[in-house]
Amino acid sequence: MSFAELAKRHHFDPVPAEQWPAHLPDFVARALPADGCLVFPVADEHSDTAQFSARFGFSLEDCANTLILRFTKEGVDRYAAVVTLGSRRLDINGAVKAALDARRLSFAKREIASELTGMEFGGVTAFGLPADMPILIDAAVMERACVVVGAGYRRTKILVPPSLLQALPQASVAALAFQEPVDAAPPSAP
Repeated sequence: MSFAELAKRHHFDPVPAEQWPAHLPDFVARALPADGCLVFPVADEHSDTAQFSARFGFSLEDCANTLILRFTKEGVDRYAAVVTLGSRRLDINGAVKAALDARRLSFAKREIASELTGMEFGGVTAFGLPADMPILIDAAVMERACVVVGAGYRRTKILVPPSLLQALPQASVAALAFQEPVDAAPPSAP
């Protein structure tokens, strides 16, 4: 299915490349190919993965989140990004820790993630991250035809083939998530 068909099917209006500067941080816009992806606006209340999925009709398997992790390696604190599907749960203390060869590993604090990336929390994307920040991509992301990712701002999303994520210079692909998918909504309390 073409980008235009996906936009029509999911009821969103793509932003022309010449208007990207009004919708993306400059460093994110520079990291994107003008013809290999779609940029589109979303309301803040539809920015989080579950709400986005419900509003636009994308499966959680077609939504990819970029998370910033803090890890210790050789006694030094470092940061990495992990891209995973909204339908998956990362194996943080197993596969991710091993992929980073980390001694300790945790999610970066919200303020630190925003400061390091220059992006809004909840809108972080792999595109435009600092060149020295490793990017791990869960192998399940690569099995999708296209995924929706953050755009640096919560008010914007990017539809992209996973090959563009893998082409980032600091990116590597590995099996990082548990096999069983996460439910779309948490169970209700009794």
